[in-house]
Amino acid sequence: MDAPPAEADPSVAGPTGARRPDPLPRRVHAGYALGSLATGAFGTVPGLLLLPYLTDTLGVAAGVAALLVLLPKAWDVLVNPVAGRLSDRTRSRWGPRRPWLLGAGLALAVLFGAIFAAPFGAGPAAGAYVAVAFLATATAFAFFQVPYVAMPAELTGDRAERTRLMTWRIAVLALAILVSGAVAPMVVTATGDGLAGHRWMGLFVAALIALGAVGAFLGTRAAATGAVTETEPTLRAQLAVAAGNRPFRALLLCFVIQSAGVATILAGVSYFADQILRDPDNGPTLLFACFVGPALLVMPLWSRLGARLGKRTALVAASLLLAAGALALVAAPALPAAAVYAVVALLGVGYAGQQVFALALLPDCVAHETARTGRRQAGVFTGLWTAGETFGLALGPGLYGLVLQVSGYVSSDTGTAAAQSDQARLGVLLGFTVLPALLVGLAVLLLRGWTLDPDPKGDR
Repeated sequence: MDAPPAEADPSVAGPTGARRPDPLPRRVHAGYALGSLATGAFGTVPGLLLLPYLTDTLGVAAGVAALLVLLPKAWDVLVNPVAGRLSDRTRSRWGPRRPWLLGAGLALAVLFGAIFAAPFGAGPAAGAYVAVAFLATATAFAFFQVPYVAMPAELTGDRAERTRLMTWRIAVLALAILVSGAVAPMVVTATGDGLAGHRWMGLFVAALIALGAVGAFLGTRAAATGAVTETEPTLRAQLAVAAGNRPFRALLLCFVIQSAGVATILAGVSYFADQILRDPDNGPTLLFACFVGPALLVMPLWSRLGARLGKRTALVAASLLLAAGALALVAAPALPAAAVYAVVALLGVGYAGQQVFALALLPDCVAHETARTGRRQAGVFTGLWTAGETFGLALGPGLYGLVLQVSGYVSSDTGTAAAQSDQARLGVLLGFTVLPALLVGLAVLLLRGWTLDPDPKGDR
């Protein structure tokens, strides 16, 4: 369906004083949220399984594996703004964003399965193949995620409605993380571990990604998603506009650092379950269930808290809760397993709020700039945002891999972890606890004085 012009669409952010937009239908909330099946699966499974796949199945040294995980995602820093610019200028009967949801989403599914196809078996060639396949997959992800994240600023001009939209999205994201993060290791184990198990896991996650991409494309077909309007003539000019938005810069840097912290937790799950909990078979699944399960329950509570305190204040509170939970896990070797899982559930509560409020503040930044300048910049802002997010999600496993390398972690090509020294086990623990606590907790300092409104109490 052709989208109406932006000035005739009450759901598109307009100048201050415009009438309050009509609420979005529930089917649009649900349809848009389905895209998080794709973003959640791709954001979770590589961070969870790719590093141990390289070190414990392909026999790649931890330091080299860290670079193989980091460098392809660093490519997104260049690709994502380009994807944003192209989606801003796309003209189609489906609107500017939805064609990318379908085309790039299906490409993402196919390429993800290819990452774990292992046509060269184990060894250096296998590691090089994973790096190339991961690079191609990250590129496809950029062209799906950037238009997807850009859509809320165009679906509605109401900040409260965007928060509700993000609450739906984060709820599905939590479900996607739970399903992909908890079930993917089970698929590996159930289908024989090693190369064969990872091949089947790749196909499972690819199907989940395809379901999310097609669901988001179909679910938003009745929603107005804006029309092509005047924008900056060059990529350099667009980047200059984003760089000149101080609230966006602060929010972006905070979220990138926190994404790296969350990603170190994801990267360390398998290692933590094996070396600290001594439960390599069931530990990863239980950790994910405890981490993500509470998020599905507390999302409405976070939404109400955000309405009462303001999104920025709620983001700070959620971040500090996440950091405190991670730091408390330093005591995991002396705690019973039940207590460890309870602390991980506390992390999940903080993670849910940290995600929902950061993502709810982003479209506020975009809509504020659109209202101020009259130019649609959603693709550029979200291109930079997703570039930073994916870089942070890659930086986390990279940092964790370097911690393993420094602590003397021994790689294996047998499909199971080798015996590790006490020093290596300490590296597993500190990388999973202290490192993410510092990254997530200290990043909130960047939000001091953050506001979009002339009255600072408007954003708090």
